[in-house]
Amino acid sequence: MLKLDCYYSLSSPWAYFAGPRLQDIVRRHRVELTLKPFDFQSVVPNTGGVPLRTRPEPRRRYHEAELARWRQYLGMPLVLKPRHYPQHVPADPDWNKYAGWMVIAAQRAGVDALPLSHAILRALWAEERDIARAEVRQAIAEENGYDGPALLAAETSAPVQQLYRQFSAEAEQLGVFGAPTFVVDGELFWGQDRLDFVDRKLDALRARYGEGA
Repeated sequence: MLKLDCYYSLSSPWAYFAGPRLQDIVRRHRVELTLKPFDFQSVVPNTGGVPLRTRPEPRRRYHEAELARWRQYLGMPLVLKPRHYPQHVPADPDWNKYAGWMVIAAQRAGVDALPLSHAILRALWAEERDIARAEVRQAIAEENGYDGPALLAAETSAPVQQLYRQFSAEAEQLGVFGAPTFVVDGELFWGQDRLDFVDRKLDALRARYGEGA
C-alpha cells in the first residue's frame, strides 16, 4: 500500500484548508495516511521556517490576504483573526499541542483520525472555539463520533507523548519548515497548494508499482 505522511500543527489554517482535498486523495489512491502533528514552534526555527507571530508586519498582512483568497477560492469558512489563535506569545506555550496529542491518540487507537483533525482545525479557524480547553476538545471528538473521554485521557499517556517527540524529531531531520508538509516516497511537498503535486506523485507510483501498491 502507498504511504503518505502529513507533518503539521493543529493550529495551521493551511492544514485546515487541506482537509477535504487530502481526504479525497486518500480515498482515491487508497493510500495509508499517517498524520504526524509535531512541535512546530520548536522545530521550524531550526529548519528555516518563521512562525507567524514572529514575522514582520508586511508578511503578516500578506498572510492574511492569502487566507482571504484561499477562503474564497475553496469556499470554506474561515475567520481571518480567530479569537482563540494567539497573535503574540501565548500564556500557555502548549496551547496548540494538546489537540495534536488527541489526534495522535485517535490514530494510535486504530480509528481514522483525519475527520477529527479537520473538525478541530475547523473549530479554531471557523467556529471561534478554544481548542486549548480540554472540555472543548472532548466535545469536538464526541460530536464527530469519537470516544472523547478516552482520547482526552490518552493525550498525556507515555505512548502518545513518545510519538509526538518522534514526529518532531522526524520533522527536523527531514527539514520540514512549514505546515502542512506532505511526504511521499521520501519527497517533500510543502503547503496545501501542493496537493495537486502529491496527487500526481501518487499517480506515478501507482503506475510504477501497479494498482495494488
